[in-house]
Amino acid sequence: MDHGACVPIRVHTVVVSLQHSEKIGLDELRKAIMEKIIKEVIPARYLDDRTIFHVNPCGLFIIGGPQSDAGLTGRKIIVDTYGGWGAHGGGAFSGKDFTKVDRSAAYAGRWVAKSLVKAGLCRRCLVQVSYAIGVAEPLSITVFDYGTSARSQNELLDIVNKNFDLRPGKIVKELNLRNPIYQQTSTYGHFGRDGFTWEQPKKLILD
Repeated sequence: MDHGACVPIRVHTVVVSLQHSEKIGLDELRKAIMEKIIKEVIPARYLDDRTIFHVNPCGLFIIGGPQSDAGLTGRKIIVDTYGGWGAHGGGAFSGKDFTKVDRSAAYAGRWVAKSLVKAGLCRRCLVQVSYAIGVAEPLSITVFDYGTSARSQNELLDIVNKNFDLRPGKIVKELNLRNPIYQQTSTYGHFGRDGFTWEQPKKLILD
């Protein structure tokens, strides 16, 4: 921080998923993206030997657009979540099934945050999780307590990692997302009311 302004230190992870022609191979594409996009956009001082690069981690990406992803994106994402009070990653829930982290990981983030508050670890909490297509483990998990916790951010993160498996497949199992619950989510929002698994705090192991 510099007088309240956030100052970048380094880039931890870079994710680029780019649709491409079938005439270019994956290795050639990744090399071109690295040289012509990543190194051109990100100042070299922020990249080091620990920086992780995921370039088209799911493999070939030849078919794109509505043919491959026709979700009804953009439908009332703030009304569906926190009404502007909590941060939102931007992905809509509607039109997407539970395998999409736009939906399942948002539920998991709510579940984790409610569990931390219920355990008395903080009074206010925001959990931020990021993913790359084709990579099971989250790229990053961040816990913001807004100064309401006696524990450090690293301690809270350790508790989250000990108690929650935030891989998409595990989220589906832990929250029973294969159950026919989605008609109920079509009205009155996805958070803040009983009846959903992500609204039921998990009893945490703290030691």
